[in-house]
Formats: sequence, structure tokens, C-alpha cells
Amino acid sequence: MSPSKYYIFLFNFLLITSTTLSKSNFQPKTLFLLVKKDPSSLQYITQIHQRTPLVPLKLALNLGGESLWVDCENDHKSSTYKPARCESAQCELAWSTSCGNCYVNNTLLPICNSCYNVVSNHVTSTGGEITEDVLTIQSINGSIPGPVAIVPNFIFSCPITSNLTQNLGKNVKGMVGFGQQSPVSFATQFASIFKFSRQFAICLSSSTKRNGVIFIGHSPYFISLAFDASRDLIYTPIITQQRFVTVTYPHYVRIIRPSPEYYVQVSSVRIKGKTLPLNKTLLTLDENEEGGTRISTDVPYTELEPSIYDIVSKAFITEMPKEVKKVPALQPFKTCFDSTYIGVSRLGYDAPEINLVFHKQNVYWMIIGANSLVQVKEGVICLAFVEQQKATGQAIVVGGYQMQDNLIEFDLSRSRIGFSNSLFYRQTMCANHNYA
Repeated sequence: MSPSKYYIFLFNFLLITSTTLSKSNFQPKTLFLLVKKDPSSLQYITQIHQRTPLVPLKLALNLGGESLWVDCENDHKSSTYKPARCESAQCELAWSTSCGNCYVNNTLLPICNSCYNVVSNHVTSTGGEITEDVLTIQSINGSIPGPVAIVPNFIFSCPITSNLTQNLGKNVKGMVGFGQQSPVSFATQFASIFKFSRQFAICLSSSTKRNGVIFIGHSPYFISLAFDASRDLIYTPIITQQRFVTVTYPHYVRIIRPSPEYYVQVSSVRIKGKTLPLNKTLLTLDENEEGGTRISTDVPYTELEPSIYDIVSKAFITEMPKEVKKVPALQPFKTCFDSTYIGVSRLGYDAPEINLVFHKQNVYWMIIGANSLVQVKEGVICLAFVEQQKATGQAIVVGGYQMQDNLIEFDLSRSRIGFSNSLFYRQTMCANHNYA
């Protein structure tokens, strides 16, 4: 089934099987989740309520994840938990890779006809039972919280092992996936149920003590009482791609399906207005998902292919104020400075502006000192970009630190991503919302 047919199918299926809490046919236009950076793992953590009776669950944000997955092995009790059955609509929507093979300790259960897909935590992947249960989420009324909406049959996955949570933060029970092209991604399911456009926006707070916000649905996206952060967006197309997926449960097999990751075209990088001499071939995404640029919450800091990092680092050092001196590197960073004599303003450290230039020369994202330099200890700041340690993957992976206090909209219905530039220019930040 093609992606476009998936969404038509999904819309009709979820519209029939889902209702809302309100007796007046409540149809929210925008929903929201609060999100906060975990100081230990540097992951961005949100919370949902799921099951019957409702239970709060801490989940890691997975921008390129196909769906919601939750650890169902430990302390999982719900009277409305309902596994999807082989050849059902839920199995089709969730890209089932196997069916009717249920194993416990390598022993096939005598009666089982569940279906399975692939779930991942960035480090490893495993099989997951496709299922559904009650899920609630808060709506937005202007710039304040609105009524709570409830979905009785929200599709998600339960990994066949609880080991998948080991690489997540403390008490985090799973991941919430917002990937493109996936019929059961978090935002896509809500868009289908509540009949709004397939779009969402993230506004990650730079504070580990104050929440940022994820908007699901239509703008406006209010940060502060009267400021709509969506009004300043510049857009670049999302690049869609196919990918090979390796399935090991219950049998080893490789399949091709749409990639849920967010790729964009970065045609060049400028520092203080000067275009850097980068290898253009590295900036192009190929059919194997090599090269190019990915937007991701997988990594805390933007990762650069080694030759790109070397050029960016040298140019950044050259354009730094002369009174700011280099100091020895502090892992994972390679380019560090004495912060004693660096200026600080409402835009962060006095650092040369970095531009990621997209598909047109006049369409670019500005990275200012607040997002290009990070304090790693007293008196030491470092360039908040790291050199990639693996030989494969994207040439540029834009990480969470660079997205903090910027509003980034993912408009899936129009296949584009919008960037606001730093909200500090508007004398506000992602934590200045009223959705607590």
C-alpha cells in the first residue's frame, strides 16, 4: 500500500474506531505535550497518560521514530489493552513484519495470532507486539490549556523484551515517535482522529528545570501570551527516502519501507557570512541514506562528518573574538575556549553566526552563540558540535542543543520543515508558555 493510500485508510479507520471524552463531539485543533531535557541522559522527556485505569508514563522524544512504544513487561496492567490480530487493520497500519509467531524463552506459544513490527531505541532494535489502548492528551484553547481529549484505541507497540529501556533515562518507559511517512506516528494518528492537518512543532527548552512544549496540530503556536512563534518561520522541503529494515524476530529478513527520518538539503554552511569550502558530495543524501542532513533528537549536539567538522572548527576559531583563547579539549568536544573574556548578551555568547543554507541561498537557519557554544565547566566553553565517530550515516545530524529555544514546525501535509531562528530575538524562550 502506498503512503498516500495509507493515510486515507488510516483516516477512515481511526475515525470509525475512536471517540473523544466530550459528549459534545469535541474536536480540538491543537494538542500539546510538555517536554523537558533530562540532565543525565540529555534526552528530551515527555509524559502521557495511558491504560485503564490511567497511568502517567515518562517517554523519550524520538523525532524520527515510527510510533509510540511502551515497556509492557514491568508493572503493566490495563483492562483496555487489546493486542492487534493477524491481518487486522492495525497490523497493516503499523507496518507489521511478522504474524502468528509468539515466543517465550524461544518456545512458541500454543495459541497466539498477534502481529509484530520493529521498535528501536537508537542503539538497538527488536520485535514489538502491535496493540492498542486508551490514551489521553491535553488540548489547547488559545494560549492556555483546553479540555482533555481521550482516544480509546491508540495504536502503539510493546517490545518483546524490556531491555530496550536500558539506554533511556531514569524511569523512562518508552519512546514517542513523530516520524514522517509512518501511518501510526504520534502526530499522524491524532491528525487522523481529530481531522486536522498532519503537522506538529517542537520548542525545546534549554533549561533542565523548565518545560518546553510540543504542539500537535494547527498553528498558532503561542509562546508567551500573545506571541505566535509560527509567524517567523522559513521553510525548506522534507526529503523522503526509502530504507532497508533488518528484522530478526522471529526470523532474519531485510525489508524495504519508507524512512521515518527527517532529511533536508543543506547546500552550504556559512560562518560570519563566509561560505565554507565543503565537499558537496557529502551534503547530498544518497539512496542508502548516506550523506546529507538529518534533523534528530537522537543526539544531544550536532554531529559533523570529520572533514566537515575540521573546516567548521577552523573557521569558527578564526572568526572568534581575538581576546578569546583556545584551551585543551574536553570530551566529547574538540574545540574549547577560555570564557573569561567572551561577551554575553541576550543572544548568548558573543560568537560568530553560523548559517545552515538550505535549498536556496536566501533560505537559511541562523545558529547564534546560545546554540553554538556550551559551558562544560567553570571558565570553559566549547563549540557545541561534535565530530562523528562512525564511518556511515549522514554528513550532518542536527542535534537537540541547536534546536533549543527555536520553534521548529514539521508540516507533513506540505512536506516541509519550518525554522523560526532563536526566540531570543523576540525576547522570549521555549519555557515562556502557559501550558503548565
